[in-house]
Amino acid sequence: MDNIKELLQSLNIDGKVIVACSGGPDSMFLLHTLKEYGLDVVCAHVNHNLREESKEEYEYVEKYCKDNNIIFEGTELHDLPKVNTELKAREKRYEFFKTLIDKYNAKYLFTAHHGDDLIETILLRIVRGSTLNGYSGFNIITDKKDYKIIRPLVYLTKDQIMEYLDNNNIKYYIDATNESDEHLRNRYRKYVLPVLKEEDKNVHLKFLKYHNITQSYYDYINTKVYEYISNIVVDNTLDINKFNELDEFMKDKVLEEVIRPYYPDDLYLINDNHINEILKVINSDKPNIELVLPGTTLNIVVTKNYNKLSFKLGKTVSNEYDDIFDNNLSTPMGILEYITNISIDNKDTSNYVIRINSKDVRLPLHVRTRKDGDKIQVKNMNGSKKVNDIFIDAKLSKEVRDMYPIVTDSNDKIIFIPGIKKSNLDVPIDKEYDIIIKYVREENNEES
Repeated sequence: MDNIKELLQSLNIDGKVIVACSGGPDSMFLLHTLKEYGLDVVCAHVNHNLREESKEEYEYVEKYCKDNNIIFEGTELHDLPKVNTELKAREKRYEFFKTLIDKYNAKYLFTAHHGDDLIETILLRIVRGSTLNGYSGFNIITDKKDYKIIRPLVYLTKDQIMEYLDNNNIKYYIDATNESDEHLRNRYRKYVLPVLKEEDKNVHLKFLKYHNITQSYYDYINTKVYEYISNIVVDNTLDINKFNELDEFMKDKVLEEVIRPYYPDDLYLINDNHINEILKVINSDKPNIELVLPGTTLNIVVTKNYNKLSFKLGKTVSNEYDDIFDNNLSTPMGILEYITNISIDNKDTSNYVIRINSKDVRLPLHVRTRKDGDKIQVKNMNGSKKVNDIFIDAKLSKEVRDMYPIVTDSNDKIIFIPGIKKSNLDVPIDKEYDIIIKYVREENNEES
């Protein structure tokens, strides 16, 4: 708690602050703590209408604020898409937070990320691949254009927060979806963190030290990176000849920073696979190549024209792809895991996992975007259904439909629409199969 107090004192806060509060234990602790420290708090609560308890939680947080003389600001979200729900919900949350920043002329937004969250984020980035900045997790203070995001609970563990709430009889709500093994982050939380904490109960502070050191390296290296960028990038166009004079490490860092302005809030979408794809374009013998990198609504278009490489945002460039799928594969919408060691199988029977017998398909498998007339023989349904109708039923935007991954065999028979529908080739757990495909959606918990 002393670290939190020192952080708040160092900010010299004057005026109202916005506190993102869901009604869960972490955000209730944050709301209570900031009020106790004497800050002029505005509680920002978002009802996502995704769970039956949402309305009750909204009413509880509103009443808590009224009882404790805290300004309450609430909003409700409706008709969120069934796919990439968390990402769209986050976008809507931050739109709401920004309206409150403007309304109250606030300079600070507080979120309830704690030490366990930092561990989970770092592990996710290491496993999936990221940038040097990404590997450090999330920052305690993030500078936005008009305000700062502050995460003061990073010094505490979840257990410490829960103990305080219980000792002080502060009510909170638990989101049952946090116990689901569907999300990779949840699996780290349930199975990996307890092992780390058995080794050292203060392991979160070791990860915080790792974050600080990595961030310091990133800041130092960036001073050199921007010196190089000023010399080799003019008007969003990179001079390939000058770029190739750099060592391999610095090439990666330069590309990361060249891309960064195009993803001010969504840089987590870019990982080392995408940097490698840009390098392939640069090193290709072909003088003219175009590469499209994923975005949420807009894409980055990377174009090679002889010894020049340009970057721009674009909507109209095709998002089509067709990749051989015989190993883990990163797509614009998430990661597809290709598992042949079925001894590690679990009991997940959701639409995020399909089990198939290689005898029933023609290998290798492919992952591609949709085509006109695509149909799938849906499991437990007579006949076939148009893929486009399935996408519409799932309330996917056209931009998402155009880039959504579809798994097929080499005869172009659709096997799997990850996270949405499985084909009739899905094999029951107790039958014979030798390939498991698991879909892991893109998750971003940096600024939830």
